[in-house]
Amino acid sequence: MMEHLITLGLIALGSAVGVWIFNQLFQHIRIWEWERGLRYSHGRFMRVLEPGQYWIFTYSTSVTRIDVRPQIGISVGQEVLSADNVAVKISVAFRYRVVDPVRATHDQQNYQQALYLLVQIAIREIVAGYPIEDLLERRLELDKMLLDRTKQGFHELGLDLTGINIRDITFPGELKKIFAQVVKARKEGLAALERARGETAALRNLANAARLLEDNPALLRLRTIQALGDSAGNTLVLNLSGAEGVIPVKKLNQVVESRAASESDSD
Repeated sequence: MMEHLITLGLIALGSAVGVWIFNQLFQHIRIWEWERGLRYSHGRFMRVLEPGQYWIFTYSTSVTRIDVRPQIGISVGQEVLSADNVAVKISVAFRYRVVDPVRATHDQQNYQQALYLLVQIAIREIVAGYPIEDLLERRLELDKMLLDRTKQGFHELGLDLTGINIRDITFPGELKKIFAQVVKARKEGLAALERARGETAALRNLANAARLLEDNPALLRLRTIQALGDSAGNTLVLNLSGAEGVIPVKKLNQVVESRAASESDSD
């Protein structure tokens, strides 16, 4: 009996020792769906591990995890000079993801620092090529210009640039006041132009009316009668058929309108 217990104890001890040795020599790792693993053996790259579970020999093998989910980067408040030496601060937001973990890890020490430097250089090159007024006019095109300048650089880093946008453009305080004055002057000029256009149209209508009255003097009398007929309490004294009479203006106005209608029908 004692021998059986000793044997079982030795077996259990051996199993425990074997499990301990196995855990020391091998490691169970899990690569999640949003990760990729870079497997190295004795410092040499072996292969990319896709999502799943793996046992690795810890004595000679190591695994580096790379997150391949879309990420957002922000370059905040970079001060750059325009072509006319005006200092502006520009903030940029961009979206990217790792598409080639091997290139992103092996070709540079830190791909995140490299991509930030790439974005900052692109901003400086674009801003330095235009005076400040052109930048304001092209502000809707800056996103596309940045994308065109940086997309290839991101690809060389093993990254895919999915979008890049200008968040803010900040000008010095004095320049803000100048731009505000320019905008105000433009608005005032547009308002004055509209007033001038309105006055010109009114004068043109008056000139046409004057020529019409000059060619047809009777229209002036008819227009006077119409104007008096629109207001109550007016009486117009006319000499009709050689006899003086008093005729209410409204009634006379109706007569004039009926005559005009009959003449138009006869035409």
